[in-house]
Amino acid sequence: MIDPNEHDRFVLRQRWAPVINRYEFSLPEGGEPFCFVEQKRFKFKEDIRFYADDTKSVELMRIKARQRFDPRATYDVTAPDGSKIGEIQKVFGASLIRSTYAIHSPAGEVRAQERNLVVALFRRLVGLIPYVGDFADWLPIPYHFDFKRDGQALGVHERRFGSVRDVYNIDFSADSERTLDRRLVLAIAVGMDALQAR
Repeated sequence: MIDPNEHDRFVLRQRWAPVINRYEFSLPEGGEPFCFVEQKRFKFKEDIRFYADDTKSVELMRIKARQRFDPRATYDVTAPDGSKIGEIQKVFGASLIRSTYAIHSPAGEVRAQERNLVVALFRRLVGLIPYVGDFADWLPIPYHFDFKRDGQALGVHERRFGSVRDVYNIDFSADSERTLDRRLVLAIAVGMDALQAR
């Protein structure tokens, strides 16, 4: 099994499946996926599970919402034994203009914010256009995030172009001391896609 805390760079791919969101993580150097993720859609309370492989026999962690239908919802990220790894929270006010998340961990708060204001506003505008808005997620609009703690860059999360399904490159090489638990990096990467129904 691959320990994400021993790595800085990951690739997240969305796998096609009806009525369910599925994802897989791999290392950019290649090789088999080391983490599979499943989120059932249309649930009243989010519960996203991370597994070592697609047999779902070994659970690695989970994301669980504390509240239902709350734009400021807080999501607990826990290990299989229920111990808390950290929290993810959507920053509602800032997200009206640029999607913004707060990651809470023992090492302090990290902010993940959509990189480009113009692109963020354009993406929202396209979503409001009748008929076009229904296909906005299929358009090649960049969906890039920068991660910072107290203004210091820790990592980036960038959407790849040219893929039918969402593929993201995640690079936390700037966090050379690995102050942010990489399990939270995986959790927020899935959360930014799944919790926005992308």
